[in-house]
Amino acid sequence: MNRRYRKTIIAGNWKMNMTPTEARALLDAVKSQCAKAKWCEVVVCVPYIDIPLAVRVLKDCRVSVGAQNLHQETNGAFTGEISANMLKDAGVKYVIIGHSERRQYFGETDALVSQKVGRALDAELRPIICVGETLQQRDMGVTLEIVGAQVKAALSGVTADKLRRVVFAYEPVWAIGTGRTASTEQAAEVCNHIRTLIRKIYGARASRGVTIQYGGSMNDANAKELLSELDIDGGLIGGASLKAEAFAAIVNAANQ
Repeated sequence: MNRRYRKTIIAGNWKMNMTPTEARALLDAVKSQCAKAKWCEVVVCVPYIDIPLAVRVLKDCRVSVGAQNLHQETNGAFTGEISANMLKDAGVKYVIIGHSERRQYFGETDALVSQKVGRALDAELRPIICVGETLQQRDMGVTLEIVGAQVKAALSGVTADKLRRVVFAYEPVWAIGTGRTASTEQAAEVCNHIRTLIRKIYGARASRGVTIQYGGSMNDANAKELLSELDIDGGLIGGASLKAEAFAAIVNAANQ
């Protein structure tokens, strides 16, 4: 982490878990245990149906509400979809874009991710842009090439003044939900590579301000070591975000 130049952000991704009835207890616990974090920003990215509840419960504390996806158009005949402006109006501050599960199960391409990033920024949301390689790609030794292409595509059309609202999350696909975690050295190498690419496009000053999270099975046991790396500025937390104590422990590690 480097708080001198950028925010440390711990974001929980609840995925398709928690009915509103179930979510209330978890939101209350997160509010109680995480809302006093002084040195890092805390976000919970909840299912669409839980957004109104989350906004109400967390309105008087430092925990922000995020969504897990949005549509690339501002409005129209897209049954079942949610636009950036709808999320903004509902009180959402962050939105996850390009998560590996969206890419894998719903066929989201780099070009589509780029469109969604544009819509999020137009609505003054903060996109958490997910990038990462599969196990096969890592074994082939093309991790940096794959991640680099995803980063460049996502930033296509993003101006320097809007870059300050962008967050990247490096999530090696092989480490999501598997219990496996990239080594600290592996995670740091890719996060540094992302920052280097941003520096080449926007310059050193702009790149220093971009928050880059690690998103591959960060938990309460490994968070402190991962966050000790200069270019890892937080985490996009999956399973551990569904357990208030584990999530609070990660927030505490980032708050040191």
